[in-house]
Amino acid sequence: MTIGFAHAELIAVLVAVTGDEPRVMTIRSGNALPSGPFEMGHRTLQSGLREWVQEQTEHPVGYLEQLYTFADRDRNNDIPGGRTISISYLGLVNEQSGAGRPGWHGWYEYFPWEDHRQGRPVVLDEIMARLRSWADADPARRDHRHRRADFTFGLDGGGWNEDLALQRYELLYEAGLVSEAGCGAEANLGRAMFADHRRILATGIARLRAKIKYRPVVFELMPECFTLLRLQRTIEALAGLTLHKQNFRRLIEQQDLVEETGGTESETGGRPAKLFRFRHTVLEERALAGTKLPLARN
Repeated sequence: MTIGFAHAELIAVLVAVTGDEPRVMTIRSGNALPSGPFEMGHRTLQSGLREWVQEQTEHPVGYLEQLYTFADRDRNNDIPGGRTISISYLGLVNEQSGAGRPGWHGWYEYFPWEDHRQGRPVVLDEIMARLRSWADADPARRDHRHRRADFTFGLDGGGWNEDLALQRYELLYEAGLVSEAGCGAEANLGRAMFADHRRILATGIARLRAKIKYRPVVFELMPECFTLLRLQRTIEALAGLTLHKQNFRRLIEQQDLVEETGGTESETGGRPAKLFRFRHTVLEERALAGTKLPLARN
């Protein structure tokens, strides 16, 4: 019997924005991310992941970057005497409903506390009440736990930080408020996923929210031609926040990210809006300098 071996698993967080909603490609009726073992026949980690996505969903995948490698002994350890090493990738795609068998689900099904576009989510009241009870249950660490909860969920005076999506999920896991940590399904906050897949999805959300502020990756999610309103709505969907319209447009113009196509598109209730396209030379120009996109609240 072999003792102490590790099993390498490849997992894809594939994101699209459809109808102003950030969505993730799933399998097993929304309960898992596309994944599969890294096998000897795979030329590279990325090529192995692409093969699994193709086999499980038949959905084309373009942009991919390595996200994180998870190997915690106490998380998703279902191999007797061994360990699972989960190597995750973040991909940006355009949702194609007719391709293969992917099941697309909104981010905020799994993390309902992360969407602040319509104001503070009601579920945060329940979350904070349950975190308070968890903190009070350990007098020795009570104050520290209260401070962590307040900071992570934006109640410390510093405001909501959209980049802390992973830290928020991990705190809920530690407090036993998600079913992946062993709480009953009736007490679970948000939709659960298989093994550690919701944690990996939270990691992808945090990475993408941070990255859209300094790299023009959002254009991987856009059609070839788009209005500035569509671009703004896409960024808002990913961030879970609303943006100040004039500040957003001013910064887009200052960064010289887009160019007019000469065409227009009718937007609901208004006059035709100009169509733009991404300046592909920006990829080279911004490789060193970076690109900032505004996440200022209204």
